[in-house]
Amino acid sequence: MVKQFTKDALDYHALPIPGKISVELTKPADTMRHLAMAYSPGVAEPCNLIAQEPQLAYRYTGKGNSLAVISNGSAVLGLGNLGALASKPVMEGKALLFKRFANINAIDVLVDTQDVEEFISTVRAISCTYGGINLEDIKAPECFEIERRLQELCDIPIFHDDQHGTAIVTAAGLVNALEVQGKQIGDISIVCLGAGAAAVACMKLLVEMGADRGRLMMLDRQGVIHAGRSGLSEQKAMFALDTDKRTLEEAMAGADVFIGLSGPDLVTPDMVKSMAINPIIFACSNPNPEIKRELAFATRSDIVMATGRSDLPNQVNNVLGFPFIFRGALDVQASCINEAMKIATVKALAELAREPVPESVLDAYSLVELEYGPDYILPKPMDPRLMPVIAPAVARAAVDSGVARTVLEEDYEEQLWGGVGFGTDRNWR
Repeated sequence: MVKQFTKDALDYHALPIPGKISVELTKPADTMRHLAMAYSPGVAEPCNLIAQEPQLAYRYTGKGNSLAVISNGSAVLGLGNLGALASKPVMEGKALLFKRFANINAIDVLVDTQDVEEFISTVRAISCTYGGINLEDIKAPECFEIERRLQELCDIPIFHDDQHGTAIVTAAGLVNALEVQGKQIGDISIVCLGAGAAAVACMKLLVEMGADRGRLMMLDRQGVIHAGRSGLSEQKAMFALDTDKRTLEEAMAGADVFIGLSGPDLVTPDMVKSMAINPIIFACSNPNPEIKRELAFATRSDIVMATGRSDLPNQVNNVLGFPFIFRGALDVQASCINEAMKIATVKALAELAREPVPESVLDAYSLVELEYGPDYILPKPMDPRLMPVIAPAVARAAVDSGVARTVLEEDYEEQLWGGVGFGTDRNWR
């Protein structure tokens, strides 16, 4: 079966045409007049206007519906530092997801350097081409500085999905898991196993949403990140606690929530037993979680559990967030994706899971029924409501927080339900 899957995966990428994305034309190109409009001499007219007023690029070019998916290949999936070229299948795959779920024209851009300054300089220099940039598979701690500085240098959204996409979907799932378990975010104790880009972003967002930093314990390969440790990175130091706990076993005792962004089979049944009543376990190491679902439930039955796997209930999947976050950001020409836009996504995603599930979703997953509860705290990726619910929430948050450069049209949500109008000048002012 493994050999067959490998063959199928390679055939998928190679046949009938190598790769997963292509370019399509949006204008006719069948006559001499068409060509005269598309290139010389007609192209000079928008060029002159854009030179005078750069924002007109959103009206006369595809900038407003374009993204670059950029990587240097330093942290490719769970495969490690494979280099820029080997990351191309992943970046093409991310571009495919943007097009499939949000009709955004994304193209992969590989930057063959792991020098932070050279990477930042290169991306900044090409950033004016796009309406936004999705950074992908860049290792920590460099990813933090790269994203921060690029957002300072560029006037378009710079979004490291490995950080923020994971954080947003995790937070949305946790909001609902807490409701199901009858707990409040400000009262819970959280254990986070993992201290990389995704883990740091998750914990920062949860604190932003009301979690008590003093009851949040983060662990890396050396154990609990505590105030007595030296040599901590800036990101880890933010979560250093004054505690005498040192091991995962000690940290888990009495915890309300476990969030794993680390590796497989690191949590034991005894650790699960030691957690507080009605615990929440997000074991998101993929494909093999920190503790297998069947083992966790064999240990105790009062759990709400999520994983990163598509074949189990409550999948924490970034595709629930990033296509629609960028859809909303692009459609109001946002200059960044800020905390208000992230929290708006969390709330919209959490609320959507509480709504009745349409038949089309049940059919897509061969289910008879599906309703909000312990085994359904996040929407399914094939839910057609995701874009018309999340993108307007993001766009409104951008407008309300002052980072949008155009207004939100009254019929915006209706247009999204119809799946039409992307990349047009409907929002141009």
